[in-house]
Amino acid sequence: MLSKKIQTALAGSSAIRAMFIEGKELAAKIGEENVFDFSLGNPATPAPEALNDAVKALLDETDPLVLHGYMSNSGYEDVRAAIAKNLNKRFQTDFGAENIVMTVGAAGGLNIVFKAILDPGDEVIVFAPFFGEYKSYAANFDAFIVPVAPNYETFQPDLTAFEAAITSRTKAVIVNTPNNPTGVVYSPETMQGIGEILSKKEKEYNKEIYLISDEPYRELVYDGAKEDFLTKYYHNTIVGYSFSKSLSLPGERIGYIAVPNEVTDAKELLAGIEVANRILGFVNAPSLMQKAVAHCIEETTNLDFYDKNRKVLYEGLTKLGFTCIKPQGAFYLWLKSPVENEEEFVATAKKYNLLLVKGSAFGCSGYVRLAYCVANEKIVRSLDAFEKLAKEYKLCE
Repeated sequence: MLSKKIQTALAGSSAIRAMFIEGKELAAKIGEENVFDFSLGNPATPAPEALNDAVKALLDETDPLVLHGYMSNSGYEDVRAAIAKNLNKRFQTDFGAENIVMTVGAAGGLNIVFKAILDPGDEVIVFAPFFGEYKSYAANFDAFIVPVAPNYETFQPDLTAFEAAITSRTKAVIVNTPNNPTGVVYSPETMQGIGEILSKKEKEYNKEIYLISDEPYRELVYDGAKEDFLTKYYHNTIVGYSFSKSLSLPGERIGYIAVPNEVTDAKELLAGIEVANRILGFVNAPSLMQKAVAHCIEETTNLDFYDKNRKVLYEGLTKLGFTCIKPQGAFYLWLKSPVENEEEFVATAKKYNLLLVKGSAFGCSGYVRLAYCVANEKIVRSLDAFEKLAKEYKLCE
């Protein structure tokens, strides 16, 4: 008999993964080239060659008993030092190796932070639309998410609604910019406003409220948008990062948590996060990947690949009459459903082998998400199918 928690998790299983699996089954029937799967954020551009070279060199030149062995639960000290140095260089921060904990991706990172800070009944504020797994991560520790609606013109957070959502039970706020699923980059004005509200509410409730910055798409920005590092806006900020997108390594599950010294009782928090890494069963981040990413800390993914896809898809869809939020970052496009019930729209799109993800999976109905991290030629060929879909809804002649 399954536990009540896992029964609940099964009932709310990821719509993204479900669509991805459906796409694989459809491809087996009609051919992968005939399926336009925009469901999963799985990079279609390879890891930098330097990453592969680093892995080969490590395997050839490093004592395997060292390379594949245990280390501190927070990760190799030299790897953490390399990451700290890189962050200090890029963002004028003041990190040392002791401020970094290597994690099993951003998801593992969020879970060990939640384990360290959340008690049953605590509330975690999220800005809609949001990555749906946040709800499951909070539920792992008997806490609850509290969604805050966006400004529907810009999809920046609604700061008035945010302030009203904070209560004595608020323990953390998650910010994800560039945002999954909209591709929106939160402005410095938005982040400054969030920081000011949190500082005021900490004093009002006489408690720590953490701002958790979930940053797997930090480097994926376009049209002159700047990479930002959010610790400058608020003292109790924890940063979670993944190399899944910046180095096209989603299956390798490697990332880190950074806790600045400005965080209240930073040493105690870091000790708690390190223990959580062990007792949740991660023990430590994968040893080989730790060493590999440290050798490639200056490398980046092929941003031009995503930018080209972004432009082709956005321009193609808007010409067909669809209403889209123009993404400034990540590799997602947020499209307004031409009918109120976006699940009906998603079902209709399947008639043309277009696989989209319903917006309600991200806490924001009436929209759908497209992940454009696919081969460019697939996007180009999909526009004929989108044209048929647009005509069905009388968006174009």
